[in-house]
Amino acid sequence: MSFSVPCTGILLAAGRGRRYDLSGASDKLMQLLPDGHTVALSSALNLRAVLPDMVVVVRPDNPDLVREMEQHGFRTLICEAADTGMAASLTCALRDTMDSAGWIIALGDMPFVRPVTIAALHHSLLNGADIAAPVFQGRRGNPVGFSRTHLPELLQLSGDQGARHVLSHANVTTVNVDDAGILHDVDVPADLIFPSAAC
Repeated sequence: MSFSVPCTGILLAAGRGRRYDLSGASDKLMQLLPDGHTVALSSALNLRAVLPDMVVVVRPDNPDLVREMEQHGFRTLICEAADTGMAASLTCALRDTMDSAGWIIALGDMPFVRPVTIAALHHSLLNGADIAAPVFQGRRGNPVGFSRTHLPELLQLSGDQGARHVLSHANVTTVNVDDAGILHDVDVPADLIFPSAAC
């Protein structure tokens, strides 16, 4: 069977990031990085550098993020059920991109993942991997690529179950990368500066 889109990028950017600011006043995805881009924009640009066909999943009450993404030409998908957990965002995106042969699922709060890493995961999927996950110095990180093999199971996820649930028992092709960014998400303000020792 052939599909109209070989592989689609999914950027999950619908979380509230409460660990970043307990008051909820500051959206971590809209914080500026040293290069002047926001966290979400950097994450999206890195994904699009490899996968022009991609979608950014956002929650309905984040107009600033929607505006920024659309200003830069990204297609946004509003997930009305985003607050029920990450699974809602993921399944929303999968249902919207059912014509794809596979997906690379990236996180909006991981702006330091290098495009070369995403390209390596894409290559692994194109060469037959059911699941492709990056590994840096023995530690597995994000993003993760999935072929259609696991689509039925991914669509059954609910609540805070992310794709990690599928990874826990599936056959995963690991892709060794020289990229500490796969382990570095923005949880607190100090995370906006990528440790030079990890570069």
